[in-house]
Amino acid sequence: MKHLIAPSLLSANFLDLRKELDWINGSEADWLHLDIMDGVFVPNISFGFPVLNALKAVCRKPMDVHLMIVEPQKFIPEVAASGAYMMNVHYEACTHLHRTVAAIKEAGMKAGVTLNPHTPVCLLEDIVQDVDMVLLMSVNPGYGGQRFIEHSVEKVARLREMIDRKGLRTLIEVDGGVNLETGRRLVDAGADVLVAGNFVFKSADPVRTIKELKAL
Repeated sequence: MKHLIAPSLLSANFLDLRKELDWINGSEADWLHLDIMDGVFVPNISFGFPVLNALKAVCRKPMDVHLMIVEPQKFIPEVAASGAYMMNVHYEACTHLHRTVAAIKEAGMKAGVTLNPHTPVCLLEDIVQDVDMVLLMSVNPGYGGQRFIEHSVEKVARLREMIDRKGLRTLIEVDGGVNLETGRRLVDAGADVLVAGNFVFKSADPVRTIKELKAL
């Protein structure tokens, strides 16, 4: 499968979201990545369901919703109602992860599990077969524009080995510090989906930048 590109709305111009959605819809982006932060699980607050519900009417890309919040299982109905394709929850935030993954799927969404940089992929041995995607954070979650954590490439390779060994089709997504150089290495290591924020939205030609990421 050719790798997918998911621009992260966290880096968008929030004074003109409709304009941002217009060019995203017309680009080669595969998904739209949406980071919801609560200021508790991560040290920042982003946006919530009013924004997701507004996007539902105009976004023509599948919405990849990443909940960087405590107790994400409480909001499964709201995420589903927003039209989300994928709901990502953090391994570190879910005491009963298997139950949460099952509830996400029962609500009609794909289920993703996210790992912070310090969380080893070996902890997924007993859940990876039940999820549609694993999101590996290649920066510490909470802010855009951070420096890529080099260890992430090796981490992708280890997760790829686990997935292949089990004969699964679970996707690997990577978020944080993605550009043409790091993106190439991540794809080579086995990543299926690249999330890019500042590198896309702050570029002179975001549509062309997405095209270049797709061509890696």
